[in-house]
Amino acid sequence: MLDSACELRDSTEMQNDPFSDILKFVHAESLVTGGFSAGGRWALRFPAPEKIKFFAVLKGQCWVQFDDDARPILFSTGDVGLLSAKRAFVLSSEPDVEPVDAMSVFFGAGKPHAPIGEGDDFAHIGGHVLLNPTSGRLLTHVLPPWIHVPAASPQAASFRWLLDQLVQERRTTQPGSQLASSQLAQLLFIQILRAHLQTCDALPASWLRALGDARLAPALQLMHGDPARNWHLEELAKACAMSRTTFAQQFRTVAGVTPVAYLTQWRMRLAERALREESDQVAVVAQSLGYTSESAFSHAFKRETGMSPKAWRLAERSMG
Repeated sequence: MLDSACELRDSTEMQNDPFSDILKFVHAESLVTGGFSAGGRWALRFPAPEKIKFFAVLKGQCWVQFDDDARPILFSTGDVGLLSAKRAFVLSSEPDVEPVDAMSVFFGAGKPHAPIGEGDDFAHIGGHVLLNPTSGRLLTHVLPPWIHVPAASPQAASFRWLLDQLVQERRTTQPGSQLASSQLAQLLFIQILRAHLQTCDALPASWLRALGDARLAPALQLMHGDPARNWHLEELAKACAMSRTTFAQQFRTVAGVTPVAYLTQWRMRLAERALREESDQVAVVAQSLGYTSESAFSHAFKRETGMSPKAWRLAERSMG
Protein backbone atom coordinates (compact mmCIF):
# COMPACT_ATOMS: atom_id res chain seq x y z
CA MET A 1 0.00 0.00 0.00
CA LEU A 2 2.84 2.38 0.89
CA ASP A 3 4.59 1.61 -2.41
CA SER A 4 1.38 2.34 -4.29
CA ALA A 5 0.98 5.65 -2.48
CA CYS A 6 4.58 6.61 -3.30
CA GLU A 7 4.09 5.70 -6.94
CA LEU A 8 0.92 7.79 -7.07
CA ARG A 9 2.69 10.73 -5.45
CA ASP A 10 5.65 10.45 -7.84
CA SER A 11 3.28 10.21 -10.81
CA THR A 12 1.42 13.31 -9.67
CA GLU A 13 4.66 15.24 -9.28
CA MET A 14 5.81 14.20 -12.72
CA GLN A 15 2.52 15.33 -14.26
CA ASN A 16 2.72 18.72 -12.57
CA ASP A 17 4.97 20.21 -15.24
CA PRO A 18 3.59 23.38 -16.88
CA PHE A 19 5.90 23.12 -19.88
CA SER A 20 4.76 19.56 -20.59
CA ASP A 21 1.16 20.59 -19.97
CA ILE A 22 1.31 23.17 -22.74
CA LEU A 23 3.17 20.96 -25.23
CA LYS A 24 0.53 18.28 -24.71
CA PHE A 25 -2.22 20.87 -24.89
CA VAL A 26 -1.11 22.06 -28.35
CA HIS A 27 -0.63 18.43 -29.50
CA ALA A 28 2.95 19.11 -30.58
CA GLU A 29 4.20 16.25 -32.76
CA SER A 30 7.63 16.32 -34.39
CA LEU A 31 8.45 14.43 -37.59
CA VAL A 32 11.72 14.00 -39.47
CA THR A 33 10.86 14.48 -43.14
CA GLY A 34 14.24 13.92 -44.75
CA GLY A 35 17.64 15.39 -45.42
CA PHE A 36 20.28 15.75 -48.05
CA SER A 37 24.00 15.61 -48.59
CA ALA A 38 25.84 18.05 -50.83
CA GLY A 39 29.26 18.91 -52.19
CA GLY A 40 30.94 21.57 -54.29
CA ARG A 41 28.94 24.69 -55.08
CA TRP A 42 25.22 24.34 -54.51
CA ALA A 43 22.16 26.30 -53.39
CA LEU A 44 18.54 25.30 -52.76
CA ARG A 45 15.55 27.60 -52.35
CA PHE A 46 12.83 26.34 -49.99
CA PRO A 47 9.29 27.76 -49.97
CA ALA A 48 7.82 29.32 -46.85
CA PRO A 49 6.80 26.36 -44.66
CA GLU A 50 3.19 25.92 -43.61
CA LYS A 51 4.31 24.23 -40.40
CA ILE A 52 7.07 24.90 -37.88
CA LYS A 53 10.27 23.65 -39.50
CA PHE A 54 13.47 22.47 -37.83
CA PHE A 55 16.78 21.40 -39.32
CA ALA A 56 20.30 20.56 -38.24
CA VAL A 57 23.69 20.47 -39.93
CA LEU A 58 25.21 17.02 -39.45
CA LYS A 59 28.44 17.68 -41.32
CA GLY A 60 30.18 20.65 -42.88
CA GLN A 61 28.60 24.08 -43.05
CA CYS A 62 26.09 26.08 -45.07
CA TRP A 63 24.65 29.55 -45.34
CA VAL A 64 21.03 30.25 -44.46
CA GLN A 65 19.42 33.30 -46.03
CA PHE A 66 15.80 34.41 -45.68
CA ASP A 67 14.09 36.25 -48.50
CA ASP A 68 13.25 39.19 -46.21
CA ASP A 69 16.74 39.49 -44.71
CA ALA A 70 19.85 40.40 -46.66
CA ARG A 71 22.21 38.99 -44.04
CA PRO A 72 23.12 35.32 -44.52
CA ILE A 73 23.68 33.19 -41.40
CA LEU A 74 26.48 30.62 -41.26
CA PHE A 75 25.47 27.20 -39.93
CA SER A 76 28.20 24.75 -38.90
CA THR A 77 28.25 21.11 -37.82
CA GLY A 78 25.88 20.60 -34.91
CA ASP A 79 23.98 23.87 -35.36
CA VAL A 80 20.20 23.57 -35.11
CA GLY A 81 17.52 25.96 -36.38
CA LEU A 82 13.80 26.30 -35.80
CA LEU A 83 11.66 28.35 -38.19
CA SER A 84 8.14 29.20 -37.00
CA ALA A 85 7.44 32.08 -39.40
CA LYS A 86 6.27 31.57 -42.97
CA ARG A 87 9.51 32.73 -44.56
CA ALA A 88 11.08 31.36 -47.73
CA PHE A 89 14.80 30.70 -47.43
CA VAL A 90 17.90 29.49 -49.24
CA LEU A 91 20.50 26.99 -48.04
CA SER A 92 23.79 27.22 -49.92
CA SER A 93 27.48 26.45 -49.93
CA GLU A 94 28.13 30.14 -50.67
CA PRO A 95 25.70 33.09 -50.62
CA ASP A 96 26.53 34.02 -54.23
CA VAL A 97 25.42 30.69 -55.77
CA GLU A 98 22.23 30.89 -57.82
CA PRO A 99 19.68 28.64 -56.07
CA VAL A 100 17.48 26.01 -57.66
CA ASP A 101 14.00 25.17 -56.44
CA ALA A 102 14.30 22.55 -53.69
CA MET A 103 10.87 21.08 -54.41
CA SER A 104 11.87 20.28 -57.99
CA VAL A 105 14.92 18.44 -56.65
CA PHE A 106 13.22 16.43 -53.92
CA PHE A 107 9.73 15.87 -55.31
CA GLY A 108 9.31 12.30 -56.41
CA ALA A 109 12.85 11.35 -55.39
CA GLY A 110 11.45 8.55 -53.25
CA LYS A 111 14.46 8.66 -50.95
CA PRO A 112 14.71 9.88 -47.35
CA HIS A 113 18.14 11.35 -48.08
CA ALA A 114 18.97 13.00 -51.41
CA PRO A 115 22.45 13.94 -52.77
CA ILE A 116 23.02 17.45 -54.18
CA GLY A 117 25.93 18.67 -56.27
CA GLU A 118 29.24 16.83 -56.26
CA GLY A 119 30.71 15.23 -53.17
CA ASP A 120 29.38 14.87 -49.66
CA ASP A 121 31.18 17.42 -47.53
CA PHE A 122 27.84 18.65 -46.20
CA ALA A 123 24.91 16.77 -44.62
CA HIS A 124 21.56 18.07 -43.39
CA ILE A 125 18.49 16.64 -41.68
CA GLY A 126 15.15 18.36 -41.25
CA GLY A 127 11.54 17.98 -40.27
CA HIS A 128 8.33 19.61 -39.14
CA VAL A 129 6.43 20.18 -35.91
CA LEU A 130 2.70 19.56 -36.23
CA LEU A 131 0.32 21.44 -33.93
CA ASN A 132 -3.41 21.39 -33.36
CA PRO A 133 -4.84 24.08 -35.71
CA THR A 134 -6.71 25.77 -32.85
CA SER A 135 -4.81 25.18 -29.63
CA GLY A 136 -1.45 25.34 -31.45
CA ARG A 137 -1.81 29.11 -31.71
CA LEU A 138 -0.99 29.29 -28.01
CA LEU A 139 2.57 28.25 -28.89
CA THR A 140 3.04 29.86 -32.30
CA HIS A 141 2.01 33.28 -30.95
CA VAL A 142 4.93 33.35 -28.48
CA LEU A 143 7.66 31.71 -30.55
CA PRO A 144 10.13 34.03 -32.29
CA PRO A 145 10.18 33.77 -36.09
CA TRP A 146 13.57 32.11 -35.97
CA ILE A 147 15.71 30.28 -33.38
CA HIS A 148 19.36 29.45 -34.05
CA VAL A 149 21.17 27.25 -31.52
CA PRO A 150 24.90 27.14 -32.38
CA ALA A 151 26.78 23.93 -31.63
CA ALA A 152 29.21 25.95 -29.51
CA SER A 153 26.49 27.09 -27.10
CA PRO A 154 26.20 25.31 -23.73
CA GLN A 155 22.61 24.28 -24.49
CA ALA A 156 23.59 22.44 -27.67
CA ALA A 157 25.54 19.65 -25.96
CA SER A 158 22.41 17.51 -25.64
CA PHE A 159 21.76 17.80 -29.38
CA ARG A 160 24.78 15.75 -30.40
CA TRP A 161 23.49 12.43 -29.10
CA LEU A 162 19.99 13.11 -30.45
CA LEU A 163 21.28 13.93 -33.92
CA ASP A 164 23.54 10.87 -33.98
CA GLN A 165 20.63 8.64 -32.99
CA LEU A 166 18.32 10.23 -35.55
CA VAL A 167 20.83 9.50 -38.30
CA GLN A 168 21.16 5.91 -37.12
CA GLU A 169 17.41 5.36 -37.05
CA ARG A 170 16.99 6.90 -40.50
CA ARG A 171 19.72 4.74 -42.02
CA THR A 172 18.64 1.40 -40.55
CA THR A 173 15.50 -0.68 -40.83
CA GLN A 174 15.35 -1.89 -37.25
CA PRO A 175 11.94 -2.71 -35.78
CA GLY A 176 10.31 0.44 -34.42
CA SER A 177 12.63 2.81 -36.26
CA GLN A 178 9.75 5.01 -37.42
CA LEU A 179 8.46 5.50 -33.88
CA ALA A 180 11.99 5.94 -32.53
CA SER A 181 12.66 8.67 -35.10
CA SER A 182 9.52 10.57 -34.16
CA GLN A 183 10.32 10.33 -30.45
CA LEU A 184 13.87 11.55 -31.02
CA ALA A 185 12.55 14.41 -33.16
CA GLN A 186 10.16 15.31 -30.35
CA LEU A 187 13.07 15.40 -27.91
CA LEU A 188 15.02 17.58 -30.33
CA PHE A 189 12.12 20.05 -30.49
CA ILE A 190 11.90 20.17 -26.69
CA GLN A 191 15.65 20.75 -26.41
CA ILE A 192 15.44 23.61 -28.91
CA LEU A 193 12.72 25.24 -26.81
CA ARG A 194 14.75 24.66 -23.64
CA ALA A 195 17.76 26.30 -25.24
CA HIS A 196 15.54 29.22 -26.20
CA LEU A 197 14.29 29.51 -22.62
CA GLN A 198 17.88 29.74 -21.39
CA THR A 199 17.93 33.22 -22.91
CA CYS A 200 14.99 34.27 -20.71
CA ASP A 201 16.28 37.72 -19.85
CA ALA A 202 16.38 38.59 -23.56
CA LEU A 203 12.87 37.30 -24.31
CA PRO A 204 9.76 39.49 -24.48
CA ALA A 205 7.31 39.06 -21.62
CA SER A 206 5.08 36.01 -22.21
CA TRP A 207 3.96 32.76 -20.64
CA LEU A 208 6.84 31.06 -22.43
CA ARG A 209 9.37 33.31 -20.72
CA ALA A 210 7.63 32.65 -17.40
CA LEU A 211 8.10 28.89 -17.86
CA GLY A 212 11.84 29.46 -18.16
CA ASP A 213 12.08 31.53 -14.99
CA ALA A 214 13.16 29.30 -12.10
CA ARG A 215 12.01 31.88 -9.55
CA LEU A 216 8.40 31.61 -10.72
CA ALA A 217 8.38 27.84 -11.22
CA PRO A 218 6.77 26.94 -7.85
CA ALA A 219 3.80 29.25 -8.51
CA LEU A 220 3.30 27.96 -12.04
CA GLN A 221 3.44 24.38 -10.81
CA LEU A 222 0.74 25.12 -8.25
CA MET A 223 -1.57 26.79 -10.78
CA HIS A 224 -1.12 24.06 -13.38
CA GLY A 225 -1.40 21.33 -10.77
CA ASP A 226 -4.80 22.57 -9.60
CA PRO A 227 -6.20 25.20 -11.99
CA ALA A 228 -9.67 25.00 -10.44
CA ARG A 229 -8.44 26.24 -7.08
CA ASN A 230 -8.92 29.88 -6.13
CA TRP A 231 -5.24 30.63 -5.68
CA HIS A 232 -4.43 33.68 -3.58
CA LEU A 233 -1.48 35.92 -4.28
CA GLU A 234 -0.07 35.28 -0.80
CA GLU A 235 0.01 31.51 -1.38
CA LEU A 236 1.79 31.82 -4.72
CA ALA A 237 4.27 34.38 -3.38
CA LYS A 238 5.05 32.18 -0.36
CA ALA A 239 5.72 29.18 -2.63
CA CYS A 240 8.29 31.31 -4.49
CA ALA A 241 9.81 32.60 -1.23
CA MET A 242 8.96 36.19 -2.17
CA SER A 243 6.92 38.95 -0.65
CA ARG A 244 3.53 39.54 -2.20
CA THR A 245 4.65 42.80 -3.83
CA THR A 246 7.93 41.41 -5.18
CA PHE A 247 6.22 38.31 -6.56
CA ALA A 248 3.47 40.31 -8.27
CA GLN A 249 6.01 42.65 -9.88
CA GLN A 250 8.29 39.81 -10.96
CA PHE A 251 5.45 37.78 -12.43
CA ARG A 252 4.06 40.68 -14.43
CA THR A 253 7.51 41.65 -15.70
CA VAL A 254 8.26 38.12 -16.90
CA ALA A 255 4.83 36.85 -17.99
CA GLY A 256 3.37 40.16 -19.15
CA VAL A 257 0.20 39.57 -17.10
CA THR A 258 -0.71 39.27 -13.44
CA PRO A 259 -0.80 35.82 -11.77
CA VAL A 260 -4.61 35.98 -11.65
CA ALA A 261 -4.78 36.83 -15.35
CA TYR A 262 -2.37 33.97 -16.17
CA LEU A 263 -4.54 31.52 -14.23
CA THR A 264 -7.68 32.78 -15.94
CA GLN A 265 -6.09 32.49 -19.39
CA TRP A 266 -4.94 28.93 -18.69
CA ARG A 267 -8.42 28.03 -17.44
CA MET A 268 -9.89 29.39 -20.67
CA ARG A 269 -7.49 27.34 -22.77
CA LEU A 270 -8.55 24.24 -20.82
CA ALA A 271 -12.17 25.24 -21.30
CA GLU A 272 -11.67 25.55 -25.05
CA ARG A 273 -10.23 22.05 -25.18
CA ALA A 274 -13.10 20.63 -23.13
CA LEU A 275 -15.71 22.36 -25.27
CA ARG A 276 -14.03 21.20 -28.47
CA GLU A 277 -13.20 17.62 -27.55
CA GLU A 278 -15.76 16.64 -24.92
CA SER A 279 -19.55 16.62 -24.71
CA ASP A 280 -19.98 17.85 -21.12
CA GLN A 281 -22.51 20.58 -20.54
CA VAL A 282 -21.17 24.10 -20.08
CA ALA A 283 -22.11 24.03 -16.40
CA VAL A 284 -19.98 20.90 -15.87
CA VAL A 285 -16.99 22.51 -17.62
CA ALA A 286 -17.45 25.62 -15.48
CA GLN A 287 -17.48 23.61 -12.27
CA SER A 288 -14.41 21.59 -13.27
CA LEU A 289 -12.46 24.83 -13.64
CA GLY A 290 -13.46 26.31 -10.30
CA TYR A 291 -16.37 28.54 -11.29
CA THR A 292 -19.29 28.52 -8.90
CA SER A 293 -21.84 29.36 -11.57
CA GLU A 294 -22.26 28.86 -15.30
CA SER A 295 -22.94 32.58 -15.75
CA ALA A 296 -19.64 33.58 -14.08
CA PHE A 297 -17.77 31.14 -16.31
CA SER A 298 -19.59 32.28 -19.45
CA HIS A 299 -18.80 35.91 -18.67
CA ALA A 300 -15.09 35.11 -18.17
CA PHE A 301 -15.00 32.97 -21.31
CA LYS A 302 -16.62 35.63 -23.48
CA ARG A 303 -14.34 38.32 -22.09
CA GLU A 304 -11.33 36.19 -23.04
CA THR A 305 -12.46 34.80 -26.41
CA GLY A 306 -15.16 37.18 -27.60
CA MET A 307 -17.73 34.36 -27.80
CA SER A 308 -19.98 32.55 -25.37
CA PRO A 309 -18.99 28.95 -24.56
CA LYS A 310 -21.94 27.54 -26.51
CA ALA A 311 -21.24 29.71 -29.56
CA TRP A 312 -17.55 28.82 -29.42
CA ARG A 313 -18.34 25.09 -29.28
CA LEU A 314 -20.70 25.33 -32.25
CA ALA A 315 -18.16 27.30 -34.28
CA GLU A 316 -15.34 24.86 -33.55
CA ARG A 317 -17.40 21.80 -34.36
CA SER A 318 -18.71 23.30 -37.58
CA MET A 319 -15.11 23.86 -38.69
CA GLY A 320 -14.12 20.30 -37.79
